[in-house]
Amino acid sequence: MDGAPRLLLVMQAPDASPGRCRRLLRQRGHQLEYCYPQAGQPLPAGLDGYAGAVVFGGPMSANDDGALPGIRAQLDWIPQALASGRPFLGICLGAQLLARALGATVKPHPQGLAEIGYFGVRPTPAGHAVFDAPLQVYHWHREGFELPAGAELLASGERFPHQAYRYGANAVGLQFHPEVNQRILEAWLVEGAAELTAPGAQSAAEQRDRHARDDAALERWFDGFLNGWLSADANRR
Repeated sequence: MDGAPRLLLVMQAPDASPGRCRRLLRQRGHQLEYCYPQAGQPLPAGLDGYAGAVVFGGPMSANDDGALPGIRAQLDWIPQALASGRPFLGICLGAQLLARALGATVKPHPQGLAEIGYFGVRPTPAGHAVFDAPLQVYHWHREGFELPAGAELLASGERFPHQAYRYGANAVGLQFHPEVNQRILEAWLVEGAAELTAPGAQSAAEQRDRHARDDAALERWFDGFLNGWLSADANRR
């Protein structure tokens, strides 16, 4: 892997997995480096030397910066990462952190609903180049984000209206979890069993059924999405 382009994966917990994201990025020849800011590991200064960065989700809130130094560190670092011009992808909490770093609000659903399980997203007119059709995607969150000033909404949803957005040419936030594979799904259904009683959450049985039905299309979409996202860096070199 010497000489391979490096991608920074920012994880929220030591045992967190990037799931299919790791496989798909390795297939493209990328060298993956991991950073764990919640454990006190410092983030790099900007993204010099990296082909891009992915910030993954976690059980904490993007509003926990007063209690969790790792959240504060990411909010402080994201503007540096964006200034590098390298591709930046925020997934779930990562998308919420990106939104907050851009001055937008992150808050719970007004009726207290969760979005846990498979729910549909639909492309906006601006998002048709990214989403060629409505898509069933996997969620696990109770909070959503307002659209940051200057951002372009790419996909919307019924329960949480802002599901995907682009900021500038290189940064994308996704409220959902395209990295979730069967192994992660089963782990979350066990570790997060108490969350399945939240208003609006799908049962474990329904999530397994929906995974069997919808996951192949989600993987195909994510595979194609990564091509376009990574080309933002290739085009600037």
